[in-house]
Amino acid sequence: MKIQVVFYSMYGHIHLMAEAIAEGASRVDGAEVSLWRVPELVPEEKLNGNGAKAARDVFSKVPLIAPHQLAEADAIIFGTPTRFGNMAAQMRNFLDQTGKLWLDGSLIGKVGSVFTCTATQHGGQESTILSFHTTLLHHGMIIVGLPYSEQRQMTMNEISGGSPYGASTIAGPDGSRKPSGNELAMARFQGHHVAQIAAALTQGQGIKASEIGG
Repeated sequence: MKIQVVFYSMYGHIHLMAEAIAEGASRVDGAEVSLWRVPELVPEEKLNGNGAKAARDVFSKVPLIAPHQLAEADAIIFGTPTRFGNMAAQMRNFLDQTGKLWLDGSLIGKVGSVFTCTATQHGGQESTILSFHTTLLHHGMIIVGLPYSEQRQMTMNEISGGSPYGASTIAGPDGSRKPSGNELAMARFQGHHVAQIAAALTQGQGIKASEIGG
């Protein structure tokens, strides 16, 4: 059973969450978990100018993924920071290159899940994940979120991300806040939960594109 964690990160917050997601998924027997990043679109000099270079150096060795590789997975967990309530352009650009996968039905029946990061508590975490789901539904994927059995999302004694739509973290207006222990625990839970569902579907042989229809 192959699980891909596919992310875009500029300042490292989503990368940290992606590692936690992968850690949780790897705890399920038979899970083969791989971490991937999508290509950058911002010119190098711009990244250096806005302070992103140091953070990016940390995860620069994570391999880049090509769109066709998504078909190799049984489950794909996507991570993107929020850009004004939507996914980052880098992730949108990557997904816009999956037209052939859609045409071939290559992702039908695969598990899809999303996690995110915003600068503020109400900066679009839910809208980013929900709007991301639209693309996954067009591909025929089975969407998995973060169920309320993960009760950390109901934490009230500290500032924390997390919703039934997926794990999330809050970076702060200046990006100085790193994912909290509570947020990373929710990410691990989501990875584990997705892997469990993917394992059940894989054992049941999942859903094949050729079997869909009247």
